[in-house]
Amino acid sequence: MELKRVVVTGLGTINGGGNSVEEFWNTMVNGISTADMITQFDAALFKTKFACEVKNYDPLNYFERKESRKLDKYTQFALIAAEMAMKDAGVDLEKVDHDRAGVIFGSGIGGLQTFEDEVLNLARNNMNPRFSPFFIPKMIADIAAGHISMKYGFRGPNYATVSACATSTHAIIDAFNYLRLGKANMFITGGSEAPITRAGVGGFNSMHAMSTKNEEYKTASRPFCSTRDGFVMGEGGGALILEELEHAKARGARIYAEVAGAGMSADAYHLTAPHPEGLGAKNVMKYALSDAEMKAEEIDYINVHGTATPRGDIAETIAIKNVFGEHAYKLNISSTKSMIGHLLGAAGAVESIVSILSVINGIVPPTINHQEIDPELDPKLNLTINKAQKRTVNAALSNTFGFGGHNASVIFKKFSE
Repeated sequence: MELKRVVVTGLGTINGGGNSVEEFWNTMVNGISTADMITQFDAALFKTKFACEVKNYDPLNYFERKESRKLDKYTQFALIAAEMAMKDAGVDLEKVDHDRAGVIFGSGIGGLQTFEDEVLNLARNNMNPRFSPFFIPKMIADIAAGHISMKYGFRGPNYATVSACATSTHAIIDAFNYLRLGKANMFITGGSEAPITRAGVGGFNSMHAMSTKNEEYKTASRPFCSTRDGFVMGEGGGALILEELEHAKARGARIYAEVAGAGMSADAYHLTAPHPEGLGAKNVMKYALSDAEMKAEEIDYINVHGTATPRGDIAETIAIKNVFGEHAYKLNISSTKSMIGHLLGAAGAVESIVSILSVINGIVPPTINHQEIDPELDPKLNLTINKAQKRTVNAALSNTFGFGGHNASVIFKKFSE
């Protein structure tokens, strides 16, 4: 069976770096930190008091008041990003075969604020079970995908992926596979997350996973730096429109890039820590290259998982050197989490957008906040330190790794007939 080609025709995102793709890309290329003190709750008693929140966000700018009350913030972000991507792709819903258009959209956690609010209400009511009828349909991790499907009337495959921080890359890969097998014409895919809550911050603090540099919050996200002490939490959503090539051409769509291939693997090692030799990370990049039928030398840029955790950054660079050999020193490598924090389940979608825009614009965003390289890392690797670099990017690989040992990589390349 000959596999069909799959292309990207629409992009949408809302995150700490901007409330549009244009604002977000400006943040990326200019190396701007979006970390600030948490405003969504009083974080005075928490070990971490800062995050990369979406700025100037008012749900009433996007939704009617009654509707907004029925949507957890993670679903709001999903719907906003999806609408941006659909408008960007110029989709005429009257000309779409709705039975062959689908939605695969994930969240690592789902409606955490909704869950927290309802449990606190239960405690305040002396355990009298007076729950909101919207509790479950606001909270569950699949409901964003359901809302997007209902909004556009897409009756093709519709579900959510959940694989912690690899979630939205898995969503993109699933959509990619359905399309190249000829089982659909178009997908809205990606992920969203709204974890900046008491439970979210407190939970990750208890694992010692997040930075606690409260006096230096603007520069606290320090991938590859010797003084890194964990990730900075972010929030938001990212959406991509993927189409089978002939379908996109038939409707005259602008094509951003081609999805060349993808890989998935497991560490099978530890609940939260990466394999120390980057075994799962090595395998997933090798699988992606094999799936794309590309040589390692054809990759120009890797948007790494790069969360700024002490062991994670080391394991990922070990894996890159293992897979790419001498070409590893010719690559640009960067972690855009240094600017917008870690969006957990939404990270893969947002970082895929970065990878695609790097291919289109010939610019690699930097790894900011870097002071001195960890002595356990190879100083010859080009980590795109503190300043964006211009270069031809014919192909970019995006890595995402999740708690539970989930690994996903996807390759985007310049589109050519």
